[in-house]
Amino acid sequence: MTAKNVRWGILATGGIATAFTGALVDLPDAEVVAVASRSEASARAFAERFGIPRAYGDWNALANDAEVDVVYVATPHAAHRAAAGLCLEAGRNVLCEKAFTLNAREAEELVALARERGSFLMEAMWMYCHPLVRRLKALVDDGAIGEVRTVHADFGLAGPFPPSHRLRDPAQGGGALLDLGVYPVSFAHLLLGEPAEVSARAVLSEEGVDLQTGAVLSWASGALATVHCSITGDTPVAASVTGSAGRIDIPDGFFFPERFVLHRDGCDPEEFTADPADGPRDTLRHEATEVMRALRAGERQSPLVPLDGTLAVMRTLDTIRSQTAVRYPTES
Repeated sequence: MTAKNVRWGILATGGIATAFTGALVDLPDAEVVAVASRSEASARAFAERFGIPRAYGDWNALANDAEVDVVYVATPHAAHRAAAGLCLEAGRNVLCEKAFTLNAREAEELVALARERGSFLMEAMWMYCHPLVRRLKALVDDGAIGEVRTVHADFGLAGPFPPSHRLRDPAQGGGALLDLGVYPVSFAHLLLGEPAEVSARAVLSEEGVDLQTGAVLSWASGALATVHCSITGDTPVAASVTGSAGRIDIPDGFFFPERFVLHRDGCDPEEFTADPADGPRDTLRHEATEVMRALRAGERQSPLVPLDGTLAVMRTLDTIRSQTAVRYPTES
């Protein structure tokens, strides 16, 4: 890192890479210095759009660019293990999109590699970095609603998505669970940790990916969570947390909420709202800011998105897939 700026490399040039880079260029202490794609033309077009000085037509060149402090991996999740692993092997720090990998085994390999190399590694679960989500968690942890009894969260898109779309493509880790369901599952983990038991059902496409998945997660405390995801129906994208002494409702957009309502026994409802200046891009900005804070502090992981938590989420996703018979071509 320079005295002022953290230098970023962007690996991939799709929609989420575009959104994240747009957030980075608004940060005075972030500098996007390189971008890579398997297509040199795509990398050059992306670099021209954002004024990035170096564009590479292969991942290796970016991974070995010593002037890059941290690489943001934004490929489809089927390529996360290869892309993030390449960067970690070369000594780069990595922020990797979610779902972190296809499965827990791949996630464990990346975490072990980062720890071996002494590099920073973080899953891009930007929900955990959102100020209002952090406030919600603090309220729950402080006992504002008593002991947590139930959690509910859903995320569905209407579609329809054709068989050629990446969400329907097994080779790209398609299906609702890894693309959308990771948010409801991660929300439940944020509040309750790793569940003791999982019971899941899914509706599969002809290609063998999940079009819709629902699961009940349970904990030794007696707490339950219901999580749902779909690429066949536009759900409210809502969440709620109910405790022994109250409830918190996020009426829509729970992973980048504009507001939530705290209901406590014997009290009037209390509404908490996000900073009016914050929008979807700002959620990515909060994530980037946390990465840069951790790098400057010499930390190898973020306390907001700890690696053990990422591994636990991947184990839950694995269990759900094992119960719904979803497997990907690269899995033995």
